[in-house]
Parts: sequence; structure tokens; C-alpha cells
Amino acid sequence: MYPTLPYLIKDLTGLWIPIPIATFGLFLVIAIYTGAYLLKKEIIRKEQAGLINAFTDHKGILKQPHEVITNIIIYTIIWGLIGARIFSILEYPKPFLAHPLRTIFSMGGLTFYGGFIFGGIAGLYNLSKRKIKLLPVFDAAAPVLMLCYAIGRMGCQLAGDGDWGIDNLTAKPSWLSFLPDWAWAFRYPHNAIDAGVKLKDCAGEFCYILPNPVYPTPLYEIIICLLLFGLLWYLRKRIKLPGILFSVYLIVNGIERFLIEKIRVDSEYKIFNHFIKQAEIISLLLILLGVTSIIYLKRRIPSA
Repeated sequence: MYPTLPYLIKDLTGLWIPIPIATFGLFLVIAIYTGAYLLKKEIIRKEQAGLINAFTDHKGILKQPHEVITNIIIYTIIWGLIGARIFSILEYPKPFLAHPLRTIFSMGGLTFYGGFIFGGIAGLYNLSKRKIKLLPVFDAAAPVLMLCYAIGRMGCQLAGDGDWGIDNLTAKPSWLSFLPDWAWAFRYPHNAIDAGVKLKDCAGEFCYILPNPVYPTPLYEIIICLLLFGLLWYLRKRIKLPGILFSVYLIVNGIERFLIEKIRVDSEYKIFNHFIKQAEIISLLLILLGVTSIIYLKRRIPSA
């Protein structure tokens, strides 16, 4: 694995360049910049089509939403990171209860759905106070969010940050013979969180490998989410009713995450003698919200 950028550069070029940049952090930045660029382009397209309204700022100056979208994105990212950290703590409460301050300010765990919820609320607040139509902006964000998630998972896979699957000790099926073995079961050597057993003849940082091969679930999510991004990007000009595209995003996002959780390592809550993961609960709620939203929007405008 490539927990920091120098490991990746060395594997590609043979050169060791001591750049103190975490691989996951790098891909997080790439995801943010890519998302911001595409979102701004989509908002400009919707403005030109008359789907997103201009607004008057506190000085009485008429503005277009794309002129302030960068500020809104920054605000949303800050609250998204806070939410991602909070939900990670809720997912694994024992370290927090033992060492609250150390856990809060550590560089560990970020949970996507925490960032999605807190960031979404922050974005909703900023758009509402400027009286910008919400649904067209949400639709613009739908394919962008899916792409950003896929890019983020690239960082997870390359760094080996613990977002992998359960043990996979079964032989690779013959119908998947075209895949490399690591795409079926992988032990994540030199992973970023030092999980597993120590590698022989390895000194320094990142010298651990998982004792058993696991499903490389970040790889699966990269592939699935890139395909879903392609689908949403294709639909963005074909679905005319505002809010429907974002509802479709909620549904496919929820289905994808709910299914991947079946083979993914994660903490579980015990509810009424049944064990369920945080991500499974949220993904089911997103599916329900997406379906309900489509029904509501269709009934509100029957001819759409």
C-alpha cells in the first residue's frame, strides 16, 4: 500500500522523495477540487437555462449563485468534516469514552454519511438564507457527490486505511479468472493504520499486513460509484422535474452502500436483539427518502 505519497512515487519511479503528504488526504483534496469545479459548471449551466435564480445580497446587489458557490462549498466542507468526525466517534464510542480529547483531535476516522448529513445541512442553510432555489442546486450536486465519493475511495484503497471488507478465504470463482488475485482477496501490506501482523524484514513505519485476505471493498465501490456517476451525469439533462435527479442519487447511493456493508468491516449496534451497522441504517433512510421524494414531486406536478 501507499500510506503516504513518497511510497507511491517510489513504486512508480523508483525515487524516494520525502514529501509529508498522506495519500488519503491527497485524494480527499482531489475529490474536493474536482467536485467544486464540476458543481460550479453545472450551476452555471442551470443559471443559463433559467433553472436557478439570481439573488440580492446584503448590499442590495443582484448576484448569480455561481459567484458565491465557492464560499458555500468551503462552509459545507468545514461542517462536513466536523460531521464525518462526529459520526466516526459515534460508530466507535469506546476510544472516545476512554480518551475524549485525544480521540476528537486525532487524525483517525472520517465517516462519509456524517459528512454528507452535516455538510448537507450547512449547504441547505446557506442556500436558504440567500433564497436560492434548492432543488436545482441539489440536482447539480447529485452526480458530483457520487464522483467525489469514488475519488475518496481511491484514497482508501491506495492507503489501506481500514475501510476494507471481511475475511475472504474462498477461492476466486472461475468466472472471475480475468481479475488479478488482489481484486478478489487482498491483505493490504504496509497499510496506513498498522493493522494485522508485522511484516518480516521490514523496518520503520507501515510494516503491517492483515493476517487473512479480505474483500477489497474500496475497489468495488470505486467501480460501482464511477458507473453510477456516469448514469447520473447522463440523466442530468434528461430529467426535467427539479429534485428527481437528487432523489435518484439518494436511492442508488443508499442501495450501493447497504449492499457493500454486507461484506465490509464495521461496528454494529444492537437494536431489538438484531445487529445493524450505522451505515446500513442511514442508507435505508436515504432509500426511503429518495422514493418518498419522487412520489411527492410527481404528485405535486402530475404532468412532469
